[in-house]
Amino acid sequence: MQTNLAAFIRDTADGREAEAILRSCVHCGFCNATCPTYQILGDELDGPRGRIYLIKQMLEGRPVTARTRQHLDRCLTCRNCETTCPSGVRYGRLIDIGRQLVDRLAPRPVMERLLRAGLRRTLATRAVFQPLLRLGQGVRGLLPSALRAHIPTPLNAGVRPDTTHPRRMLVLEGCVQPGLAPETNAAAARVLDRLGIQLIAAPEAGCCGAIDQHLGDADAARSAMRRNIDAWWPHIQAGAETIVMTASGCGSLVKEYGHHLRDDPVYAAKAARVSELTEDLGEVLAREDLTPLRPGKPRRIVFHPPCSLQHGQKLHGVIESILAGLGHELLPVGEAHLCCGSAGTYALLQPELSGQLRERKLSNLLARGPELIATANIGCQSHLAAKSTVPVVHWISLLEGESSS
Repeated sequence: MQTNLAAFIRDTADGREAEAILRSCVHCGFCNATCPTYQILGDELDGPRGRIYLIKQMLEGRPVTARTRQHLDRCLTCRNCETTCPSGVRYGRLIDIGRQLVDRLAPRPVMERLLRAGLRRTLATRAVFQPLLRLGQGVRGLLPSALRAHIPTPLNAGVRPDTTHPRRMLVLEGCVQPGLAPETNAAAARVLDRLGIQLIAAPEAGCCGAIDQHLGDADAARSAMRRNIDAWWPHIQAGAETIVMTASGCGSLVKEYGHHLRDDPVYAAKAARVSELTEDLGEVLAREDLTPLRPGKPRRIVFHPPCSLQHGQKLHGVIESILAGLGHELLPVGEAHLCCGSAGTYALLQPELSGQLRERKLSNLLARGPELIATANIGCQSHLAAKSTVPVVHWISLLEGESSS
């Protein structure tokens, strides 16, 4: 795709990157076949190819309107199109650049800006989110059913092991997961402890930066990246062998820290090292001998692979193989490649589209009568659980069950 960038963007890092991405697109349209929003809305501008044209027009100095912003906002950033694309177009990076640009060229109404700033502040900050969540849980029974479904009942995470092992790995606690599903990292710590691995957290680390990134604030996202690198670096120097991600959405971004900070003279090398060391929990366990995990009762389950796992990190079948290897019956799922509609803050900002996608996803997940749904990202887990008729759990809890005495 030929481009002629406008002067305001031509000689910038974002401009050069966007131009390279645009030139790799041959506008074949294969991407539309697997785009969730295109399948629902049937509008060319609500598919990757149409959005690429909109971003190209912005970069070339064409008029930008609220309609432009609307079509970009409707993108889930599921990156399914990247998996489909025969030309290797890095659409995820292009949509990030486009969203930053559209907010500058077609500023949002004040109320929209306040809402998005409030979401960033609330969701990305544990010290804000957790007290609000506890308040909601305290009055959960008084809330309307539609709101109550989004507030989980408090769960006991259990005791984390304090055994010291020669092998040590870092874990990102994250922002919303410690409140919504505190049992996830605790279960991961107990499973790894049985395998002779100590899982440690750096308390100074916080949100991975994905919330800011997908809401168009790249500067805030990079600040979060630098903060996490500073928190992890002493542990890396002390021999931590891996940075484990139990939320695939976080893992997808942290693996790209090196790219986002590549021009930072202070953090570029450290960011590249952090990205090198970052692995999804499934990648870690796939290499380990899992025989210490005592086999238990096999469960009849379906696995929902989050978009950030299968399209962002390109990890296909890793977790499914682990679960099947431990004796669980994994049922086939139709349209497993499609997004569930969670997509970070998408479920809050685009509730109608998000709800349609969830309904379609649950129809496929529940079609064969599973006992439960397993997944690998807190956003998907919470989103699906709000309407599912069977429990929705993080997959590590199934290994936790296997390893308990």
